[in-house]
Amino acid sequence: MKNEKMMKDLFPIMDIQHDGILSKKGDITVAFKAELPEIFTLSNQEYEAFHQAWIKALKILPHHTVFHKQDWFLDARHNPDFTKEDITFLSHSSERFFNERPYLDHCCYIFLTKKPKGRKLTTSLFSNLIRPTLVPKDTLDEQKFQDFMDSVGQFTRILEDSGMVNLTRIAEKDIWSSDKTSGLLEQYCFLEPKTSGNFIKDLELTGDYLKVGDQYAQIYSLGDATNLPALCGSRIDYDKYSTDKTRFSVSFASPLGQLLPCNHIFNQYIFIEDAQKTVKTLESKRLRLQSLAAYSRENTIARDAVNQFLNEAISEQRLPVKAHFNIMVWTDRKEELPELKNKVSSALAQMDAVAKIETAGAAQIYWGGIPGNQADFPMNDSFDTFVEQASCFLNLETGYRTSISPVGLRLGDRLTGKPVHVDISDEPMKQGICTNRNKFILGPSGSGKSFFTNHMVRSYYEQGTHIVLVDVGHSYKGLCDMVDGYYFTYSEANPIRFNPFYIGEGDSLDTEKKESIKTLLLALWKKDNETFKRSEYVALSNALTGYYEHLGQSPNDFACFDSFYEYLKYTFIRDLEKDNVKDRDFDVNNFLYVLRPYYKGGEFDYLLNARENLNLLQQRFIVFELDNIKDHPILFPVVTIIIMEVFINKMRKLHGLRKMILIEEAWKAIAREGMAEYIKYLFKTVRKYFGEAIVVTQEVEDIISSPIVKQAIINNSDCKILLDQRKYQNKFDQIQELLGLTEKEKALVLSVNKANDPTKKYKEVFISLGGMVSKVYRTEVSVEEYLAYTTEQSEKVKVMEYAEKFGGNIQKGIAALAADMRSQN
Repeated sequence: MKNEKMMKDLFPIMDIQHDGILSKKGDITVAFKAELPEIFTLSNQEYEAFHQAWIKALKILPHHTVFHKQDWFLDARHNPDFTKEDITFLSHSSERFFNERPYLDHCCYIFLTKKPKGRKLTTSLFSNLIRPTLVPKDTLDEQKFQDFMDSVGQFTRILEDSGMVNLTRIAEKDIWSSDKTSGLLEQYCFLEPKTSGNFIKDLELTGDYLKVGDQYAQIYSLGDATNLPALCGSRIDYDKYSTDKTRFSVSFASPLGQLLPCNHIFNQYIFIEDAQKTVKTLESKRLRLQSLAAYSRENTIARDAVNQFLNEAISEQRLPVKAHFNIMVWTDRKEELPELKNKVSSALAQMDAVAKIETAGAAQIYWGGIPGNQADFPMNDSFDTFVEQASCFLNLETGYRTSISPVGLRLGDRLTGKPVHVDISDEPMKQGICTNRNKFILGPSGSGKSFFTNHMVRSYYEQGTHIVLVDVGHSYKGLCDMVDGYYFTYSEANPIRFNPFYIGEGDSLDTEKKESIKTLLLALWKKDNETFKRSEYVALSNALTGYYEHLGQSPNDFACFDSFYEYLKYTFIRDLEKDNVKDRDFDVNNFLYVLRPYYKGGEFDYLLNARENLNLLQQRFIVFELDNIKDHPILFPVVTIIIMEVFINKMRKLHGLRKMILIEEAWKAIAREGMAEYIKYLFKTVRKYFGEAIVVTQEVEDIISSPIVKQAIINNSDCKILLDQRKYQNKFDQIQELLGLTEKEKALVLSVNKANDPTKKYKEVFISLGGMVSKVYRTEVSVEEYLAYTTEQSEKVKVMEYAEKFGGNIQKGIAALAADMRSQN
C-alpha cells in the first residue's frame, strides 16, 4: 500500500527573502543563472584557465558551504516566426524548413548554500523528506549572513573575471511560480520548463524509477570513489573532430552535458567543510585501518589510500572536499528507460566512469536537488576528494547562442543544425573584437564556397545592403535574377554594355563623377605606359562641362558615349579652334580617331551606350560576370574602371546605408590590370563609409604568389572564413602562418566536415573574428534556397526550365521544382 503525503507538509523551503532561499532547517541559499562558453569554442589552454578559475572561486567559499551546479538539458524544437513583416520567399522557405528542428536547450544554475553552525550531516535515513526540523538560531545572525554574502561576491567576481562565464542573480519572482509561468522550484519538482502551464503533479518516489506526473525519471550517480575514472582533467579529446595533426578539445564532463542527447539534469555537488577537521577525521580513520591491516588485505589497501590522500592534502596544500555527481534522465514513455540507460552508460564510459543506478536512495537524492535544499543532500552518497579533482567534473559548456543583432546570416549549430543568427559585421566591431568589416574567404573547389557566399550576400541584401559582386563562373546568376538585380556579362549575342555618362536618380555631376569619366576616357585613349599632359586633362574637363551644359539645353539628346562623341566632333572642336588650342596641347582628331571604335558603327559601339540597367547608384544588387572578357585587352580594362566607379560612387553618396563589394576569383585578373592600388585602397578605407570588402579565393598558392592579397587584403580582413581544408591538411602550417591562425583555430578548421550527420545535406564553415572568436557552423538551407544558390549546371538548367513554365518567373519556378523534389523523396 502506498504511503501518500501532501507536498506542502514535506516541502523543505520555508520562505524567500532578499532573493535568498531559506530552508526549514535554517540553510540560506543564493541562486545564480550562469552563461557558459559555447561548446567547441575553447582551446586546451582556455579549458585549463577556466578550470583554475573554478578552483580559486570554490576555495574562497567559507566552511559549511554547499556548491551545487545544476545543468538542465531539455529536448526542444525550433519555433519559426512566420509573422515577421516583409518576410521574403527564401526566408519563409527557411523558416518552414527548420520548423520543429529538434535540439537540446541548456540552462545552468548555481546554488551556494550556507549551513548553520552545528547542523548535523544528512544521510538518506535522516533526510528532511522523512523528518522535518526547526530553524536554528545561527540562521538569524545578520553578521554571519553578511559574511557569507561577501564570500559569494568574491566567488562571482573570480568567475566573471575569467571572462568565461556571466552570472546573474536569480530574483524571488523567478524562484516562486506566478499565475502564468512556473518558477525555479516548480520547474525542478515537476520537471517542467518555465514556459509550461501551471499543473499540479503527483510525485511517486518508490520503485526502480521516480514518477513525476506522467514522466518516468531515473537517477545515475557518481557517488563512490570506486566508480570514478582513474584520471581526470579539465579537458578530453573529442575523437570525432580530431585529426592526426590536431587534438580537438571538449571539457572533461561534456559527455554528460551537450553531448548526451536526451532530457536530463546534470547535478554537480561540492561540499566544503572544515578542512582541518576533515584531515583529523581521516587521520583517525587511517589509524583505525592500520590497527586492522593485519586482518585483511582490503584494510591494508584502504589504509594506504587514506595515507596517500592525507600526504597529498598536506604536501600540495590541497583543499579536501566531499563531492557527488548525478544525472537524472526522464521520458514520458516507460519503455524508453532502457534506451536512456544505454545513453548514460555510454556517456560515462567516454569518461572511463561507471554509473550506479539509484533505487533505494533515489528519492532522497532527488529531494536534495530542490533549489534551497542542497544542504539536505544525503552525504552517504558522496566521496572524499580535492577541489582540483572535483571541479574536473563540472560542465563547462552550453549550446550555440543566437545573436539579437538585426544584421547577419542564418547558420546552424554543429550538433543538431539548430538555426542561429550570426552577426559577422557589426557586433564584432561594437565588442572591439574587429576593427573592420572586411572578409577573406578561402575554400577549395567543391567545398561549398560559392554556396556560402550566395547565402551570405542574399542575407545581407534582404537587410538593405547595396551589393556589388565581381565574379567569374556565373555563381550568382540565379540569385541575381531572383532579386531582379543587374547582371552584366558578355556573350556574342548580348555583349556587355554600360553607360557611364548617364546621371541617374540621386546622382549628380559632381567632381567624383567627372573624375571617373575622365579616368575612363584617358584609359581608352592612352596606353598604360603613356602619360597625359596637363593640357589634355584640362581639355577633357572642359569637354565634359560643355557636354552636360549642351544636354541641359537639348532635352531630346540622350546621355551616352555616342552623343558625347558627336558633341566633341561638331561643337567642342569649334570651341577649341576659337580658343586657339594647338594639336600639341590637345590633339582632338587623334582622340576622336582612337575612340572611334566605341561610337555607333564601331567594333565596340555597344560598350558605353547602354539604354537599360542605367541606375547603378540606386540598384542594390549588381553582378559583373567577367569570365568571357577577363583576357580581353580592350573590354576588361574598361569594365574594371566602371566597377571601381560604381562602388566608389555608392561609398561616397549612399550615407547611412551598408555597402558590400565581393570579388570572387576575378581579383587575380583585376590585380593584373593595374587595379592593385584600388584593392588596397578599398580594404583600408571602406570601413569609414559603412562598407565591407570581401575577397574569395580557392588556391593557397594564390595567396602566397600575390603580395596584394598577402599584405593588403589579409592584413585588413579581420573576419576570415575558411571552408573544407582537408586536402591541405599536410601543408596547413603554411596557411596557418599566412592567415595568422592560432593552434585552436587550426584544430577547428581541420575539423570542418569531419563528422557530418549523414541524414542531412549540408557543409560546414569556419569563421574567425579578429582571431578572438572562432566557431564552426553548418550551412544548411531549405530546398528553395539550395536551388537559388546552386552552381551545378544541370540543376541551374532545371531551374530555368521550370521558370519558363511561369513566364520566366524564377521564384515560382523554384517553388514548383522544390515541391516536385520533395514529393519524390
